[in-house]
Amino acid sequence: MGEADRLTVAAGTPTIELMEHAGWAVKSQIEQRWSRCSILVLCGPGNNGGDGFVVARLLAAAGWLVRVALFGPRDQLAGAARHHAELWRGGVEPLTPAALERVDLVVDAIFGAGLSRPLDGAAAETLAAVVSKRLPIVAIDVPSGLMGDTGEVLGAVAAALTVTFFRKKPGHLLLPGRLLCGEVVVADIGTPASVLQQIVLDTFENDPGLWLADLPRPHDAGNKYTRGHALIAGGYPTTGAARMAARAAARAGAGLTTIAVPEIALPIYAPALTSIMVSPIASPDDFDHLLADRRFSALLIGPGAGVNEQTRTRTLAMLATGRPTVLDADALTVFQNDPPSLDRAIKGSCVLTPHDGEFRRLFDPVGDKLTRTRAAARRSGAIIILKGSDTVITAPDGRAVINSNAPPTLATAGSGDALSGIVLGLLAQGMEPFLAGCAAVWLHGAAANEFGPGLIAEDLPELLPTVFRHLYGKS
Repeated sequence: MGEADRLTVAAGTPTIELMEHAGWAVKSQIEQRWSRCSILVLCGPGNNGGDGFVVARLLAAAGWLVRVALFGPRDQLAGAARHHAELWRGGVEPLTPAALERVDLVVDAIFGAGLSRPLDGAAAETLAAVVSKRLPIVAIDVPSGLMGDTGEVLGAVAAALTVTFFRKKPGHLLLPGRLLCGEVVVADIGTPASVLQQIVLDTFENDPGLWLADLPRPHDAGNKYTRGHALIAGGYPTTGAARMAARAAARAGAGLTTIAVPEIALPIYAPALTSIMVSPIASPDDFDHLLADRRFSALLIGPGAGVNEQTRTRTLAMLATGRPTVLDADALTVFQNDPPSLDRAIKGSCVLTPHDGEFRRLFDPVGDKLTRTRAAARRSGAIIILKGSDTVITAPDGRAVINSNAPPTLATAGSGDALSGIVLGLLAQGMEPFLAGCAAVWLHGAAANEFGPGLIAEDLPELLPTVFRHLYGKS
């Protein structure tokens, strides 16, 4: 965003004008949500504070009762911020908790997304007092004390509304910062979209616009074979996870889906599945024979597989085929004592779907979520889907997508198995792995939102047809 602002100014729009537009955007959003009341604008020493002075001037001109409290001496303001501070005709108080008397609404314009140190002193004390008084906050750009590039919280408090400009920052989407932003509005302040062509973009918010054109769909000339054949390694005695994944793969569009199961488990799997085929495995040769069948277009192992040598051996055998492979759960944990062996085995298209615990067993957990997930993808050569309320999908080339549509109801047993099955179903149909990961995560969240409260994992595959119907209507 700093580069976007620089390019905008270089193209002829001065910072003073951008700041004016930002102030108008914040004023407009406040007027849409609150009736006229007493407002205190907390201004900082930089451009964020300059935005605050514009908001104060515009709201006062519109008849609101507005006061300004400034962090630090007024003579430290420079450039566009100083210009707009000089246009403010009201008084300027020191930014302290005492300024909060007789206030109904607070505008937080202390620090923007570029803050790199924890809040302290008067800024921290004043924001803490805002919370104790239960006053609603409108944050400009990000809540002060929230790192815009990582979502790390360095003293920020929760806002009811955050107004940012041109594009969201990662901190608006990544936890824990996302939880403090409240409603996020992205306002147009005159930054031309053409500046994006001059900036190397590698981080995106997950949205069908990224992958809808590549989403597989049935066509008149197709048949079940052209839609791909998904193969899942089923476990025993834990059998529900693989069945969940298989149903999700089929609902995601795979033309055929097969679960390879230990022969002893056949009486459990077979009666519970109808359109899903079950192939009994009596010996290692039986599994190798299945993998030799080139009609299987994508593979999955992990859900319910068990943390044992057999799972490790089968995982390595699947990877050796070079076909698109999804590794989840136990197929990740079996490499916790030797992660490099997994990296060496990944030669073709591979998607790993760890939660935080599984991630820590295989990869360096240090750093923010974007940084460590990118590093894991680069090291392993796989697409990484690091699951959570703010799931991050990364590719070895550095591209990253942050998902934001997952409801808290997805925190239920088996939902991860359904996700791995959706990824498998899309891969089986030939979808590019990074886009398949992004699409699967979004579909997973959309299905959960479609159901609402009371969701259990078994509901997810059955909701995919409704989600697809909505998507196809958009394209």
